Amino acid sequence: MAQKRDYYEVLGVQRGASKDEIKKAYRKLAMKHHPDMNKDNVKVAEEKFKDISEAYEVLVDDEKKARYDQYGHAGVESTFRQGGFDWSDFTHYGDISDIFGDLGGFGAGGGIFDQFFGRSARRGPQEGRSLRYDIEVTLDDVAKGVEKEIHIPHTVACKTCGGKGAKEGDFKTCPTCRGQGQVQRGQRRGNTNFVTIADCPTCGGKGKHIVRECTACSGAGVSQTTSNIKISIPKGADEGMRLRIRGAGEASPNGGPSGDLYIVVHMQEHPLFAREGSDLYIETPISFTQAALGAEVEVPTLDGTALVTMPAGTQTGTVFRLKGKGLPDMRGRGHGDEFVKVSVATPTKLTSQQRDLLNQFSQSVGAYEKSTPRKSIFRGFRKGE
Repeated sequence: MAQKRDYYEVLGVQRGASKDEIKKAYRKLAMKHHPDMNKDNVKVAEEKFKDISEAYEVLVDDEKKARYDQYGHAGVESTFRQGGFDWSDFTHYGDISDIFGDLGGFGAGGGIFDQFFGRSARRGPQEGRSLRYDIEVTLDDVAKGVEKEIHIPHTVACKTCGGKGAKEGDFKTCPTCRGQGQVQRGQRRGNTNFVTIADCPTCGGKGKHIVRECTACSGAGVSQTTSNIKISIPKGADEGMRLRIRGAGEASPNGGPSGDLYIVVHMQEHPLFAREGSDLYIETPISFTQAALGAEVEVPTLDGTALVTMPAGTQTGTVFRLKGKGLPDMRGRGHGDEFVKVSVATPTKLTSQQRDLLNQFSQSVGAYEKSTPRKSIFRGFRKGE
């Protein structure tokens, strides 16, 4: 299977490009590769037009773009119904007038975009709006994996009318668009006739007009509810991880599938540990005598404590590694490590006897104990520190 091209490369924009820049790039490429503009090589044009539309579908959508920026193509495959982009996955038909509205002069029978996708595509059932829920978890949660129940307020199709909004299916053809769901407005500039196609303002693109509203939903076709949803936070989940629950978002406005629910994971700050990936970092104090003479020191871990052997002469900033005492790796590659940085605690209150003993010790080592400046051992202990 051929490797997919980078979406930014497909549209010819830089990472971090604004929506206006993305739309402008798409408009330019759509005009260039639309099949109507490439009569001598329609097959190739169709493929290129599909590629740029796939890139546009992802990069112009904040949620999909964020997943693509973080995980690449693998991060957006699940957003396409068949695991790969198809025209049924294109959800930005509402951008037609913004991007393609003034292109109606090409071809016969309407705008360039409508000719390619078919007018029924614009009027087809739309997917409901997706929702986002931010959840905070602890290190203990992601160390073992945890199941949580969340409560999501959202709309669902009205059970009385089946989401149609009308009492017992009581509709009549919209008098404005005559059932087409669209209206055309023409404007002539010189010898060129420009046609703009838009959803009918009377029926909202449905082609039908409600005679008697459903009394349960007052014609909206949807009702409000709160769903209790159980979600599983996997072992090793990290800050910003997104979980997707299909169909748990808002109901469709016209009989299409419900939107999705995206769970965004946030890490609660731990009182002892800092985290980087699957590795944990902790700083532990030891006494002057422990550092000088050596000792076994008990340090906290996520699952209890561990004994670390400090050799005689241990210096402040020395780092010890506890292999496998970190968090589970998300990709199933075992566990990370725990890194323990030592800091020698200097006593602040001494008895006279202790002072005398330290003075004797100082005189006994003399110039041998004189220290010289050196680079911090702590540098590189954690990235960014």
